[in-house]
Amino acid sequence: MPPYTEQPGEQGVTIADRVFSRLRKAIVEGQIPAGSKISEPELATEYGISRGPLRDAMGRLEACHLVERRANVGARVVSLSQEDLLELYLLREALEGMAARLAAERMPATEIDSLRQLLKQHEQRADVKDGIAYFQKEGDLDFHYRIIQASGNARLIQFLCNELYHLMRMYRYQFGMASSRARIAFREHRHIVEAIADRDPEMAELIMRRHIRSSRVNVEMLFDAQASLTRRQGQDLGATG
Repeated sequence: MPPYTEQPGEQGVTIADRVFSRLRKAIVEGQIPAGSKISEPELATEYGISRGPLRDAMGRLEACHLVERRANVGARVVSLSQEDLLELYLLREALEGMAARLAAERMPATEIDSLRQLLKQHEQRADVKDGIAYFQKEGDLDFHYRIIQASGNARLIQFLCNELYHLMRMYRYQFGMASSRARIAFREHRHIVEAIADRDPEMAELIMRRHIRSSRVNVEMLFDAQASLTRRQGQDLGATG
């Protein structure tokens, strides 16, 4: 990584805040791969900062479940097993389904209109039009984030938008950014919005759960394909050894 330099709009933000945001983005987008060891002295040198702000940023990355520390090993970017990741999808299916149900009951009409406008912006992107990928920026530019916020349930928001949000984004980025599901996922988002606009909690929850379940199945297929490729490569090496 290049040394840290202040970016436009960062005035008044602490060094720890800036480094945390930059590291979080690098981890979520895979620039620092899952399972990678993190050397604080090396990062401090690369960023040209003292160890204090870096320790602060690392602590916050741990709180986001993006980094883990182990005795005699040090800090590493988290790496979920297939079982762990599929459990995370099951959790999302249940809780985001609940969020969609609550949003159908509570989301103001002005926010529904705003959500429709967000999807119109997504629809104009070339990657979505071509069915190549469908990945959203974080926060208010993220469809799922907006639905969870609209639930109005503080504990649900804390858990999904704070504690697990960036971990989920990390795996959504890795497994969902480039996917044949891009167009389908976008259509499902539109159906969810219409169910919310119709004030139909049951339908909103049903479509959201199906939407996330389809993503989970897609991830399972990717894992299976990777495992099959690994086996074939092993067989080929055995045949030529």
